[in-house]
Amino acid sequence: MNLKRAAIIILDGVGIGAAPDARDYGDEGSDTLGNVARACGGLRLPRLERLGLGNIKPLDGLARRGDAAGAWGSMRPASAGKDSTTGHWEIAGVHLETAFPTFPRGFPREVIDEFSRETGRGVIANVVGSGTDVIRRYGDEHVATGQWIVYTSADSVFQIAAHENVVPLPDLYAACESARRMLRPPYDVSRVIARPFVGESGHFERTPNRRDYSIEPPAETLLDALAKSGIPRDGVGKIDDLFAARSITARHTASNADGIRLIKDWFSSAASGFLFANLVDFDQLFGHRNDVAGFYGALREFDAALPSITSRLKEDDLLFITADHGNDPTTPSTDHARERVPLLVAGMRVVPRDLGERDTFSDLGATVAEWFGLSFRGRGRSFLSELVA
Repeated sequence: MNLKRAAIIILDGVGIGAAPDARDYGDEGSDTLGNVARACGGLRLPRLERLGLGNIKPLDGLARRGDAAGAWGSMRPASAGKDSTTGHWEIAGVHLETAFPTFPRGFPREVIDEFSRETGRGVIANVVGSGTDVIRRYGDEHVATGQWIVYTSADSVFQIAAHENVVPLPDLYAACESARRMLRPPYDVSRVIARPFVGESGHFERTPNRRDYSIEPPAETLLDALAKSGIPRDGVGKIDDLFAARSITARHTASNADGIRLIKDWFSSAASGFLFANLVDFDQLFGHRNDVAGFYGALREFDAALPSITSRLKEDDLLFITADHGNDPTTPSTDHARERVPLLVAGMRVVPRDLGERDTFSDLGATVAEWFGLSFRGRGRSFLSELVA
């Protein structure tokens, strides 16, 4: 019986510098960790520094450690696009040649009309904007009429906001499922997202009952390969949503703190298998809102919790810490950024060394596959031989 364990923790949106093709995405100058470090007068993240975060590249406040406890490197995105689905799929071995469609002027009238017919409710908004601003602007009209608030962003998303006391959650989720079915090419957005909110006029706020409805990956993923081999797979956060619930289930979270708790629970209880976890607060609460102080606070929260995670590692465990894209809160943009992502690896068998800059996120999935003895490599090249003694 294979008693090995491996976990990938995604710090959602925590990039480490513009990718070589950032210009093509309008993201020149984006450097989530670098710019946050400069804006905050230097980072104080002693546990991540000890793993080797400051060895990846110079970051204000972090030292380059000759005695790093982990392995370190970075990964460049190879897939087209810069959203969460694209990044997670690439980690799991699947590349997209064409980015998912975006709708910078809102959705075409025929899409909105079909959605209204399918769900039996009218639609207001159909704008590009942040979720908090959209419910502030359109919340009163929604409460008065019961019509859907539909909006999008620079990402490939069809977002549906509704007050939980006006539209019951099952009805909102059913509407998202209807939208997922009807959004066919060329309108096949990466994700349909349920965005429930509560509160009174002038004081609306979103709830933790968000759900994402992703397109199914178009090819075999690391998760599929693990499933075929009978290796247990668990998710924390929105992981199952990003893979259309294929080959993984997940426990959803209300916050990074909630996700960290579930990650620790898994390391304390799982006899073997793979954990894929997403900590979304960096992106959802702080990157999209250009909240530099909040972003840094989330980094410090994770850094403080790291020893309680690494202390649970056993001999045949590998822990990978990385990201899926950037979301630089210091730039004028409130959207994702085309960035490299950090790569840190902890484990009793890990040899502290520089893993270099990988050509694709898929190298990570290939490494996990080799760790479990699978033939699957997806679009990646394993670095396991460089990593463990």
